[in-house]
Amino acid sequence: MGLNKFSVVTKWRTVMAPRKPALPEGTDHVVRGASAGDEADGAATFVAAKDKLVGQVREQVSTLRSQATSKARGFADDGKARATGLLNDVSEVIGEAAEAIDRRFGADYGDYAHRAQGAVSGLADKLDKRTVDDLIDDTRDFVRKSPGIAIGIAAVAGFMLVRLIKTGLDSTSGSREAANDGA
Repeated sequence: MGLNKFSVVTKWRTVMAPRKPALPEGTDHVVRGASAGDEADGAATFVAAKDKLVGQVREQVSTLRSQATSKARGFADDGKARATGLLNDVSEVIGEAAEAIDRRFGADYGDYAHRAQGAVSGLADKLDKRTVDDLIDDTRDFVRKSPGIAIGIAAVAGFMLVRLIKTGLDSTSGSREAANDGA
């Protein structure tokens, strides 16, 4: 019986069990969806998981947006109430000053102060009657109609805010220096 190289290899293969494909290092079993035959199932699972995650993120964003809107509206309402109160206080001060002007200089001069009081009081009443949304819409319309004036007002308001902050910082540092000098 003559054995050639080909017949030995053929007999050896029939005796040995078929070899399984090697797994990646560190794994001890085949992961479902990792083989080429399960690619469609894996892709569908991935898409479903992605869609679920995107839905959850959108829901969270919507919730946070509504919370931020309600908080901003609350702050705006509080600010409107404070501004109205401040304008009413200023109106009272102007009214008291107008009465003093009437007594000292006459009704002609006091009339200017009374008109100023009426204007400030009217502004406070208008502000109190309007909603925050109405005020925002009015501001947008004003900016569209007069952008130059709006920029000027913003510049003046910014300058005043910076001066107010700087004055506050200067007074706190001055009080600290006085406290340190007295100690």
